[in-house]
Amino acid sequence: MDGLIVVDKPAGWTSHDVVNRLRRLTDTRKVGHLGTLDPAATGVLPMVVGRATRLAQFFSRGDKTYDGTIRFGHSTDTYDAEGTASSPHVDVQFDAGEIEQALSKFRGIISQVPPQVSAKKIGGVPAYKFARKNQPVELKPVQVEIYSIELLRCGGAEIEVRIHCSPGTYVRGIAHDLGQALGCGAWLEILRRTASGGFDLAMARTLEDLGLLASEGRIGDALIPCADLLPEFPTEQVDSATAGFIRQGRDFRVSPFRAQLDAQFVKAISPEGDLIAIGQAKLPHLYHPVLVL
Repeated sequence: MDGLIVVDKPAGWTSHDVVNRLRRLTDTRKVGHLGTLDPAATGVLPMVVGRATRLAQFFSRGDKTYDGTIRFGHSTDTYDAEGTASSPHVDVQFDAGEIEQALSKFRGIISQVPPQVSAKKIGGVPAYKFARKNQPVELKPVQVEIYSIELLRCGGAEIEVRIHCSPGTYVRGIAHDLGQALGCGAWLEILRRTASGGFDLAMARTLEDLGLLASEGRIGDALIPCADLLPEFPTEQVDSATAGFIRQGRDFRVSPFRAQLDAQFVKAISPEGDLIAIGQAKLPHLYHPVLVL
């Protein structure tokens, strides 16, 4: 059980809840996730299992894509449906033209202040812990990039959007700030992550599906093998003798005819097709195993 499982996280589950569930289904403590998803949100949550947990350091914090429903009329203290109203309610009706004009300010590189109720850490402590104790905290704005915002539906006081953004972006923060820009308050009603890095919903399994596979002894069917992960790293097929040297931490050579001669990292693949190590460039065509599985 070494590899990655893409989970379609249900609403109401924390990312750590999913970790615990997968630990039971895979019968291993070595399970981790590649990026937190809010409890109220659903969708793509990549989970690394077994020795693949050691590969987490090599996964770039990839772009994310979300489908969200934003409701106008008031704001909430959490910026989403989990919170309580933090402004008086007003009745509003917007048309698509007004929304598109407001959304234009949120495309590109923007400065965003994380929500008070968030996992953003202050002195090593998540901000939401301070918020729960009614202790005000000052969160510094961070730069994020919104590659695109597509208006899918405009229903007067409610819209549906598709957002492609950089990691670290809070979609509920966009909802809140959009409400402020329109002068009426807004909050994120529904959020579904449809893609995270190179993983999308087409690859995802529900917890029910995974439970059924586990009951049939076929949980491995949902696993993406380690050798298939990190496709941006070129692969180098090595023979048994070289595989033995790599496992001893010795440098190894790659073919001078490689298509990506300047690759910083390569995946060393055994004759059996298993990932045995990640090598880092030391000299031209020479790599040092910085991680041996």
